[in-house]
Amino acid sequence: MMNRRTFVATTAGMLAASSRLARAEAMQPPRTRLILLGTGGGPLPRKSVAPSSQVIVANGAAYVVDCGDGVARQMVSAGIAPRTLRHVFITHHHSDHNADYGNLMLLAWAGGLHTRVDSWGPPPIERMTKLFLEMNATDIETRMADEAHPPLAPLIHAHDVTRPGAVMADANLKVTAAVVTHPLVKHSLAYRFDGPDRSIVISGDTTPSDNLIEMARGADVLVHEAMYLPAIDRIAARTPSAGRLKEHIQRSHTSAEDAGRVAQAAGVKQLVLSHLVPADDPAVTDQMWIDAAHTHFRGPVVVGKDLLEI
Repeated sequence: MMNRRTFVATTAGMLAASSRLARAEAMQPPRTRLILLGTGGGPLPRKSVAPSSQVIVANGAAYVVDCGDGVARQMVSAGIAPRTLRHVFITHHHSDHNADYGNLMLLAWAGGLHTRVDSWGPPPIERMTKLFLEMNATDIETRMADEAHPPLAPLIHAHDVTRPGAVMADANLKVTAAVVTHPLVKHSLAYRFDGPDRSIVISGDTTPSDNLIEMARGADVLVHEAMYLPAIDRIAARTPSAGRLKEHIQRSHTSAEDAGRVAQAAGVKQLVLSHLVPADDPAVTDQMWIDAAHTHFRGPVVVGKDLLEI
């Protein structure tokens, strides 16, 4: 039987240990989470995979990179409330990357967003934002009157990113941009996110890029677009303009092999293949993607899946 003195000493020891653990946890830097919301390349809606989007969550704030169709629903499916949105980063103005850019902010606001949101991307993101708010003025004004929402326009601050280098920094993340090549898009960007515990690079759509390699040096995670070259002919055969589509895909994107080459040159710790082309071909297995990337990259390779947390 435990006497009173032993009980008191044991309890005090447990409380002290609990207090030390709490202090140790409080001293740990916040964890920077990365969740792939959509991993498919191309704008066509699919049953099995969403278009390109990812969210980085730091200290409860959501930083969304690209806004393919359904991005708000994908956030909810990932357990991230859209009202926690604080920043949106667009890599380039193709519809599989920006179709739901405005809708994400509108739906987050309808769901209780009342804090500032900054959006960043190539021109003309400032003009696009203004036009989106004008297009949805009726809904916005009605909800303000019926549901006591604050005005939306003053919450949204759009910024044209016209050059590489520092984009923004706050208490959670420092964000840097690199200019990448994605014909025939005039402005295409990649982004690097440096948090207290890890660094994450998102390639956007690009051919193999020296600018991206330089920006990604030493990063913990590189999320790089990828195509599986042997399957491109099957994709092209489904469309009336097969030759033109095949030419576009091959000259505007990066093969899984070259994504591995970029990752190896940059010295990143982990390569994540996303914006997959094809995204839904059962003949292309995960191991095929991994083997292709491992042609040049010696580190771990992850094949992106919707709602996968890295």
